[in-house]
Amino acid sequence: MGPSDPRLRLSIGRRPRDLLRILVAGGLLTVSVLLALVPANPVEIAISQQLARIPSVSDPVWIVLTWFGSWVGIAAVTAVALYLKFIRLGLLCATAGGVTWVLAEGMHWLLGNRPISAQSLLTPMTEFDFPATSVAIMAVLTVVAAPYLGGPVRLVGWVLTVLIAVAEIHLGYHLPWDVVAGALLGWGVGTLFHLVWGAPGHKISAEVVRRELEMSDFGPVSVTALKYRLLEPRQFSVSTESGETFRVKVVRRLHRRAGILYKASRVLALLDVQDEPRLASAHHEVEHEAYVTLLAERAGVRTPAVVLACDVKHAPPLLVHRQVDGGRRLPQLSSNELDDELLEAIWAQIAILAEAGIAHHDLRTKNLLIDSEHRPWLLNFTFSQAGAGAARRAQDLAEALVSLASVAGIDRTVTTAMRALPIEQLEAALVNLRPLALPRRILAQPGAHRYLLAELRETLADRIQCPIPGFRSPVRPVTIVGLLLIGAAIYLLLPELSSFGEVLEALRHAHWGWLAAAVVAGILAIPMSAVSILGSSRTPLPFWRTTAVQVAAAFTGRTTPSGAGFFGINIIYMERLGLRRSSAVGVTVLNQAGTGAVAVLLGIIGFFGVDTSGVPRNLSIPTGWPVVLTISAILVLVGALAASPFGRRRIVRPSLEVAGELLETLRHPVRAAQLFGGGFGYLMISGLGLAASLAALTTSFSLPAVLTVFVIGNTLGHLVPAPGGLGAVEAALIAGLSAVGISPTASVTAVLTSRLLTYWLPILPGIAMFRYLQHHNII
Repeated sequence: MGPSDPRLRLSIGRRPRDLLRILVAGGLLTVSVLLALVPANPVEIAISQQLARIPSVSDPVWIVLTWFGSWVGIAAVTAVALYLKFIRLGLLCATAGGVTWVLAEGMHWLLGNRPISAQSLLTPMTEFDFPATSVAIMAVLTVVAAPYLGGPVRLVGWVLTVLIAVAEIHLGYHLPWDVVAGALLGWGVGTLFHLVWGAPGHKISAEVVRRELEMSDFGPVSVTALKYRLLEPRQFSVSTESGETFRVKVVRRLHRRAGILYKASRVLALLDVQDEPRLASAHHEVEHEAYVTLLAERAGVRTPAVVLACDVKHAPPLLVHRQVDGGRRLPQLSSNELDDELLEAIWAQIAILAEAGIAHHDLRTKNLLIDSEHRPWLLNFTFSQAGAGAARRAQDLAEALVSLASVAGIDRTVTTAMRALPIEQLEAALVNLRPLALPRRILAQPGAHRYLLAELRETLADRIQCPIPGFRSPVRPVTIVGLLLIGAAIYLLLPELSSFGEVLEALRHAHWGWLAAAVVAGILAIPMSAVSILGSSRTPLPFWRTTAVQVAAAFTGRTTPSGAGFFGINIIYMERLGLRRSSAVGVTVLNQAGTGAVAVLLGIIGFFGVDTSGVPRNLSIPTGWPVVLTISAILVLVGALAASPFGRRRIVRPSLEVAGELLETLRHPVRAAQLFGGGFGYLMISGLGLAASLAALTTSFSLPAVLTVFVIGNTLGHLVPAPGGLGAVEAALIAGLSAVGISPTASVTAVLTSRLLTYWLPILPGIAMFRYLQHHNII
C-alpha cells in the first residue's frame, strides 16, 4: 500500500522513551562540548593520523560522500520523499535538516575553532569546526526517515553517516570528536522531531486492532484496551458476534533480544552456554511464539490456543489467543487456594513441556494461569525455544523453582517438585540456581527476596543429597580470542602516542633486572589480596588455601567483564567451606569496598602530598559557566537518583550496609589490619611493579608520584566494565605518568610492559591453579 494508507495516519504517535533518548543525546553532547574546549588528546590525533594515510587516489569518493551531508543531501532526500508521495516525510526531512544545519553553525560560532598545532596532523589544517555539520545532517535525515521507510533505510543511513565521518577525518576537515558530536546532534534533533510530531508505528489503538482484524475476516464486535506496563506488550480484549472472547497481544518491540549484561553473566555462570536464537523483527517474534505455542498444545500442555498471527502495516504485529474464562494469575490466589495438589499439577505441566523438548524460559508466576476448575495453564511463550537441549530445560526448571518458591515457600516447592520430577532433572537444575545463570525478570519477581535463591539452592541440594555445584570456568575460547584481539589493538595503537619505533628501541635497552623485579611484584601482590580476603570474613579462613584461590582468581577475574569471575570463584570457595551464600557474597563485597576505600585515601594523600615539581605547569582545568552548569546538573541527577525508590533500594541502602560493615571491622584490630593492610599491600606492591618497569627505562622519576598515579589510574580504569580494565587502565596510567613529567615514550613503554608482566602474566599460573583446585573439589 502507498503512503495514503489510513493505517499510517492511525499509527503516528509518540513514545515516552524518545524523551529519554533526547536526554541521553543532550548529556553526551554536553560532555563532548566540554571535551572540545581542551586541546585534542593524543589518541584523537593518532586516529586522525591513521585515517589520513588512506591512499589519496580515493579522495574523489570521499568528497562525493560529504555531499550527502550537505544541502544537496537534504534536497535529494526531500525530493525523493515528495516524489513517492510521502508529503509529511518530505516536509519533516527538509525542516529537520535545516534546523540541524542552523544548530551546527550556531555551535561553530559559539564555540569557535579547535586549534591544533601544525606538527600534530598530516594535514595543512590547524583549526577545525565543532561539531561536524555533514555528519549531523546525515544522522538527522536517517533518524527522521527510518520509521517511514523501514529498517533497510535505517541501516543504509547509518552506514552513510559512518562513511561521511571517516571522509571528514580523512580529508582533514574534522577531528574524531567533532564527528562524534555531529552524530549526537543529528540523533538528538531527529528524536526531538519524533517526540513533537510523532512517527509511524509509535501508536496502537483499539481502532487499529479492529481494522486489522476486520481485514483478516475476524469480525470483532468490540475491542477493549486493557491495562499494561510501559515496556510490556499491549493487550486488548476482543469479543465476536458468536460470543467468543479472545485476547490480542500487540508486540511493539523485540523482547527476545538478550542484553549484553545477561549474555556476559551467562558466560560467567555456566560452562556450556549456547547463544539465544536470533529473531529478525517483532513480526518474527510473533510467528515464533505462535509456532512454539502450537507445538506445546499438540504435546498436551494446557495453553490458550492461537487463532491468528499477523503483521500490521505501519503498526506492531498482533497475536490472537482464545481467552480462558474465569482465569486468574498465580499471584492472585490466596494461600488456601495454593495447595500442594495445584503445585504438583503445575510441575506436571512443566514436565510435559520438557518431554516435548520445549524450554519456556519465562516461567514467572504471572505466566501461570489458574482456571475456574483449579487447573494450571502456561502462558506467554515469547522467550521459548523448540528443540531445546538438556541444559536449556534444566535452566527452565530452575526458573520454575525460583518462581514457585517466591509464592509457595521453599519447603513446599522443593517437596512437590521431588514428588513430580526425577532426581536427575532436579540435580541438573541445581547448577542454574545462581544469580548469574538466571535472567533478571525471574529474580525481580515479587517475593523473590535477596536470599531466596541461596536458601533454595541449599535446601534442594540437601534434600536430593547432592553437593553444591563447583565453580566452572567462566572463560570460553571465544573470550580468549576477543581479549587477544582487543589487547593487540591497544598495544599497537597506544605506542602511536609517541612513536612505535621509539618504544621498541626503549625496550631493547631496558634493564632486564628491573623487568624481573616487576614480574616478582605481580606475583607477590596475590598473597596480599588473600590477606585482605581473610580480614573480610568473620569466619576464619585457611591462609594457604585462600591464597591458592586468589592465584586461580588471577585467571577467572582478569579475563571476565568487571572482574565477575573473581566474585564467582571466591563465593563458591567459601560455600564449600560451609559459609552460606549470603555471607560469602558479603565477604567479597566487603573486600572490594575495603580495597576501594584504601585506594581513595591513598589517591587523596598522594595527589596533595607528593612532590608535584615534575607536573607540567601548562595543565589547566576547564572553568566557566558551562563547567559549573554541567557539574550542577550531574549533582542534581545523582541526588534525584539517590532519593528515588530505586536509588534508595539499590544504591543508598547497600552503600550504608557496606559502610556499616567497614566500621564494624574497625572494632576488630586483627581483621582491620588484614582487610586494610592487605588492600594497602596489594596496591603498593602492584604500584612497585609499575615503578620497576619504569626504572628499567629511566631513573628520573619520583617514586611517590608513580605510586600515586598507579593507585588513581588503576582504580579509575577498572570502573570500565572491560575484562581487567583493558584499555582504560593503560590510558589512565599513561596520562598520569605524562602529567608528572615522564616522557611519552617512557610512559607508554613502562605502562604496557608493567601491565603485561604484573597483571596479565599471572593468568598462566592461575589457569594451572584453577584446574588443580577443581580437581581437589576446593572450588
